[in-house]
Amino acid sequence: MTRRVFRYVPFTIEQDETAEPEYEARCVGGDESECGAESGTHSSTGPVGEWQSKHTQETGHRRYRRNFGDYYAVMRPPAELTGLARANGGTA
Repeated sequence: MTRRVFRYVPFTIEQDETAEPEYEARCVGGDESECGAESGTHSSTGPVGEWQSKHTQETGHRRYRRNFGDYYAVMRPPAELTGLARANGGTA
């Protein structure tokens, strides 16, 4: 029987600074059902807020769902922190 040793690898989660965040809104107002109109995706809140104001003026709808999205990456720690360098013949 072969014994295996498993080691905990302390991954980190880091924001991807190269990707712009995304903002958008969808109108959930309406008389009897959701309107469903959308602002489109933007890299700042300004255009989304402007769209909401204009849509409210045009339709009278006052309820929106706003979404924000950004990007993260799961990063493996350097080999010297995980013991992999030692296992591969390096020094740690």
